[in-house]
Formats: sequence, structure tokens, C-alpha cells
Amino acid sequence: MFSLVRKKIRLSKRARFVFSAFVLGIGLLFIQSISFSWRYLAVGLWSVLALPLCLWSLREGLTFKFEWFITPILPVFFCASVALFYFLFPQSLIYQISIFLFLSFGIYIILLSENIFTVATLRTIALLRAAQAVGFLLTLLTVFFLYNTVFSFYLFPWWNAVLVFFISFPLFLQSLWTINLDQKIDTKVLLFTVILSLVVAQLALIVSLLPVNVLTGSLFLTCASYVLLGMVSAEISGRLFQKTIREYLVVGGLMFLALLLTTSWTG
Repeated sequence: MFSLVRKKIRLSKRARFVFSAFVLGIGLLFIQSISFSWRYLAVGLWSVLALPLCLWSLREGLTFKFEWFITPILPVFFCASVALFYFLFPQSLIYQISIFLFLSFGIYIILLSENIFTVATLRTIALLRAAQAVGFLLTLLTVFFLYNTVFSFYLFPWWNAVLVFFISFPLFLQSLWTINLDQKIDTKVLLFTVILSLVVAQLALIVSLLPVNVLTGSLFLTCASYVLLGMVSAEISGRLFQKTIREYLVVGGLMFLALLLTTSWTG
């Protein structure tokens, strides 16, 4: 009889996605009621909660040990990035409702994408390209929020570079892994991840030495991540053609020009 009750209350995968997204959204609202001195600790603990919820939601598709490590990266970092970025907004009911809906919807979309990735490791699936595009977009959004948070602390430039490296590395690794969906860390993917993370960290060091505002600096690093990740992803998938390189170089050139034009060289 007990086993029969368990079968009746067993949630479907889609229902687990909704439940996890709702719980994390409610958790974010709860964090806003905590004393400011405890909020950063609360954000860390709350973000870690995304780890078991993600693994629980996707447990049937996690057939390889490596997936248990790589799959929760984006959900955990997305939760942390939204919570930290939300600190920059004034507290009001409208903002609270908006951020609850934004986070819950974002987590739900991420879980759907991660589910497609886990299925695609075993067989071909038509929605893979769409999931890769969504994952890439959410990765860029996540790094933007986190880069913005780092620059908002106005730390020593070297600390900015170190933090940007440790933010970029796991997110870049997860993003590049979704291209071929290998059952273990590919040496080529790992090497590209280290190189890209170091390049973005060096750019963060340079930006920290320039008289640019927080928004401009974080947007510059996010655009740099877009160019670098886009080109490397095309290389890994075997679609890095001359036209593709030119398009990314144009974006990179415009991004650099915008940084120069928005920099107040007169101090």
C-alpha cells in the first residue's frame, strides 16, 4: 500500500521543474527580508540549494558521473547572479514580484535546456540546437550579472581579475561542453576554457585600470565573452568559417570602440 501511495504522489519531470523554480523563487524573496549584513551568506546558502534541486529534477537523465558535476553549474550560478544583481535595485513590491517571476522562469528554462542536454548525450534530439542557443544566452546573462557585481565592489584590479577568472571558468566549461556533450571532460574543451577564462580575466584587469563605470565595464566583458565563446564554440563544432570570424571580429571591434568612446580620459 505504501508503494502504491508513493507511485500516486510521484511528480513528473515537468512538475519537478516547476516545483524547483517556485521554491528557488520563494527563497529569493525570503533573502530580501534578511538583515543586509547576512545577505551574502544567505545568497551563498540559497544558491547551493539549487544544486540538489537541479539533480533531483533531472535525476533520470543523469546517466554519467560527469553529468552530476557539469549539469548544476548554470542553475547555481544563475541563482547567485540574479540575487547579487538584485541588491543593486531598490526594494519595492513591484521589483520583488518581477524578480520572483524572472528567476522562476529562468530556472525553469534552464532545467528544460539541461534536460535536453542529458537526453542528447544518449541519442539525437531535434531540440538540441535550440537548447544550446538558450543556454548560451543565459550563460552570457549570468556572467553579466556577476561581472557587474564584481565591479560594484570597487576592489583592487588584481582581485577583479581573479574573481572574473573563477566566475568565467565553470560557466565557460559548461557552455563549451554542451557543443559535443562528451561523457567526460575533453582535453580540447578544458584547454579552451582555461585560455578563455584567462583572457577575460586579463581584460577585467585592464578595464579596472580604466576610468569606466561599472555598467560599461561589465558590458565590455560580457561582449568579450560572447565573441570568444562564440568563436570557440564554432571551432569545436567545426563551423568556424571565414565569414563567421569576420562577423565576430566586427562585433569585437565595435565593442572596443564603444569602450574607448565611453571612457572619460580626462578623469
